Amino acid sequence: MNASAISALAALAGAAIGGLTSVLASWLTQRAQARAQWLAQDKLRRLEIYKEFIEEASKSHIGALQNHEPDMPALVGLYAKISRMRVLSSLEVVERGDKIARIIVDTYLAPNKTLPELREMVNSGSLDLLRDFSEACRAELESLRAQQF
Repeated sequence: MNASAISALAALAGAAIGGLTSVLASWLTQRAQARAQWLAQDKLRRLEIYKEFIEEASKSHIGALQNHEPDMPALVGLYAKISRMRVLSSLEVVERGDKIARIIVDTYLAPNKTLPELREMVNSGSLDLLRDFSEACRAELESLRAQQF
């Protein structure tokens, strides 16, 4: 082979390697961006369902403490949110949500609480039904953040 042919082949090989490197770098960058965007959207979906569940469970729990008549639409809403969490969330978050719903239903069957009893529940911390659920949600969201970076 003469020198000019070797030179031409080297130039073609260099151009091909450079082109492949550029394509590979673009593909990897695009893939990383798509993953980051998907994780961010997943986190937002979870935040929204957790927020809705916490608000509805809080209202239902206070209603159960003060009334014997269950608010069926609110209970159905809670169970619907738990079902959505089954799709999006970890088993631990779902189990904590289930536990809250069972406690709320059981609370409807218990005697109504008076204002002094409610104050005692606040002071003792027993009124904070959602603490374990909130902590499980926080841990899950932190693990998502770790995956993103």
